[in-house]
Amino acid sequence: MINKSVLITGSAGFFGDILKRELLTQGYTCVGLDLHKDTYSHPNLLTVQGDIRDLNLVAGLFNKNKFSAVFHCAAMLAHDIRNKKALWESNVEGTRNIANAAIQSETSKLVFTSSNCLWGRSFSRPVHENDSPNPVEIYGLSKWEAEKILLNYSSNLDVIILRCPTIIDKGRLGLLAILFEFIDEGRTVWTVGPGRNRYQFVYAPDLANACLRAMSHKGSRTFNVGSDNVQELRAVYQHVIKHAGTKSKVRSLAKNPTLLAMRLAHWLRLSPLGPYQYKMISEDFQFDTTRIKHELDWQPTLNNSEMLLRAYRYYHEHRTDIIQRRNTSSHRKPAQMGIIRLVKWLS
Repeated sequence: MINKSVLITGSAGFFGDILKRELLTQGYTCVGLDLHKDTYSHPNLLTVQGDIRDLNLVAGLFNKNKFSAVFHCAAMLAHDIRNKKALWESNVEGTRNIANAAIQSETSKLVFTSSNCLWGRSFSRPVHENDSPNPVEIYGLSKWEAEKILLNYSSNLDVIILRCPTIIDKGRLGLLAILFEFIDEGRTVWTVGPGRNRYQFVYAPDLANACLRAMSHKGSRTFNVGSDNVQELRAVYQHVIKHAGTKSKVRSLAKNPTLLAMRLAHWLRLSPLGPYQYKMISEDFQFDTTRIKHELDWQPTLNNSEMLLRAYRYYHEHRTDIIQRRNTSSHRKPAQMGIIRLVKWLS
């Protein structure tokens, strides 16, 4: 009989929860590990509140369960964690703990959700899997270090790395909640520069589908995932505003002075926006997804405008509850605006 028992790290987070539910639907028995309490229940789900840095906890989970695969989605984000040491230990040493435990228990496969933060600059073309990463901030550096750790274990463990742009679906909040609040209140939505940049997202259920397809791949491999037909960011905003039916307009700020002000505000710890967000709102970035389409027969289903509208509608329908959220993952609660609140008052 095929072993359908899997471990999901970060299972109470935005994407981990979506992946967990899809795996349960497909008949898997799941163990979910997360720093935050998981309120979801299912007969085939065991939830554990704990830290992937806790070596004894991690080893105990692998000793008690015979996992056929691990989906390693847990990660601390730079805008949510001021303690860089904790972020590094979680994203890097936590990954090492998971990989070591997987090998010692003879787990056959590990699927890791990585990031486009591996690059700190824009490209004039889509980024391929063999392009050398060059991260410029701690989150991207931690993800790149985690990838290298996992690939060092690839002779004893099938490691599938899925490099993802921003993951979007209903329920995705974090820094996006700031944008949604502007739109919901009919405020001006600002682009940095003319807003003609094309920045790729990925639809969360499409990424979950990629995770499931990765289980059939023999050996270790790195795949890019992301949406097709990536539109200009200005057009994406306008699509959401049109269907939201608010009085918001899209207007532009001069690129270089605005980026300088954003960097200063971040350095002074007055803004949640960091290097990753500068890239997202002002530059082009797209992954080439030819490899995963060819080798895993994977296809994206929604474009950026469609998935961002789904996320906005969730925010609009649940705004009162969202504002009150506290002890949950950073993508499932609104980020603190900081000095951006002043921009909102002037918009």
